Amino acid sequence: MTAPHALPLEPAPIHVPDEVLDDLRIRLGLTRPPLDEGNGDGSYGVPAGRLGELVAYWRDGYDWRKAEAALNVYEHYRADVAGVPVHFLRKPGRGPRPIPLILTHGWPWTFWHWSKVIDPLADPAAFGGDPADAFDVIVPSLPGFGFPGPLTGFPDVNFWKVADLWHLLMTETLGHRKYAAGGCDIGGLVTSQLGHKYADELYGIHIGSGTPLDFLNGPRAWDFARNRPLTDDQPADVRDRALELDRRFASHLAVHMLDGATLAHGLSDSPAGLLAWLLERWDAWSDHGGDLTSVFTPDDLLTHATIYWVNNSIATSMRYYANANRYPWTPAHDRTPVVQAPAGITLVTFENPPGIHTADERVRAFRTGPQADWFHHVNVNAHDHGGHFIPWENPDAWVSDLRRTFRGLRP
Repeated sequence: MTAPHALPLEPAPIHVPDEVLDDLRIRLGLTRPPLDEGNGDGSYGVPAGRLGELVAYWRDGYDWRKAEAALNVYEHYRADVAGVPVHFLRKPGRGPRPIPLILTHGWPWTFWHWSKVIDPLADPAAFGGDPADAFDVIVPSLPGFGFPGPLTGFPDVNFWKVADLWHLLMTETLGHRKYAAGGCDIGGLVTSQLGHKYADELYGIHIGSGTPLDFLNGPRAWDFARNRPLTDDQPADVRDRALELDRRFASHLAVHMLDGATLAHGLSDSPAGLLAWLLERWDAWSDHGGDLTSVFTPDDLLTHATIYWVNNSIATSMRYYANANRYPWTPAHDRTPVVQAPAGITLVTFENPPGIHTADERVRAFRTGPQADWFHHVNVNAHDHGGHFIPWENPDAWVSDLRRTFRGLRP
């Protein structure tokens, strides 16, 4: 078994000052709920009663120090990368030849959404796997999403600029000649950009969904339904699915792209408001069958929410959407496919587009559709269980798919 790659940095465990937590409890205690008549079913948004219960638990029952101790089971580091402060978690690989793997989260994720897959990826033998599949796992926080604190000096942050930072982190800061990358949501775009611009220095990539890199380019990129118009002659299931997906994503995308700073004034001042905005997405985007606690316990939800709150990071996290459009992606080369690094892709039926119903149909639709042309895809899978937060909701599937992607790509 090879020795773990030594890091040229000193560990920096996570610790939130007491005064920050005291301020949070005071604000939670002063919460003024809105009038919310006729919204018991949540059809207008998060019901006040449901949110109130979670706010009360955040104030009186939730234990951040317990969560903090769980986070600090892992190594945490701070690095200055091209003038940007970066936090990352690291789990050294245990196997004959672990390769470095950087995992990038999305919105409204935190780095901790990767927590269920870190150990199996780093130490497969401990979970009944093959030690030859081991990775040296690096899990950064997207700048402006949490630790090490509020992001300043980077007002134009977006996914393709973060890809440049990640490449510097992996090659210059950490000294890896070659590495692997994985990601979902915004992290999938970051990872795809790595596979596009730095393909020769990657073993490969593994992403959740196969969103093209120009996803948010164009004058009406905020219009989620622009590629799915409703017509009178559409089958009912196609029409219903289009409306369902609009309900799930349209307000999120439009507000973040067009009016994020306005919303952030309220969410940065009110932890209850912040929790409501995050909760709606965690609820609508996860595959929980009507019981959110089957995916996220109250403590899970509040750990992620607290990471956003204590770092005052909601404004800069939302800025990624507008900046992807304001500073649009442009190709670094004209070769095809656009993403030249070998790519594995994990899909879930919960996010099937209209007219696609099964996992097999989803894989066929991807392989024969325009998205496939963007990627040098070597491993495409779809699963019936799991939603937008795939590594959290169905970690076994994510781990299995990612391992399969890289088995033929290791040195």
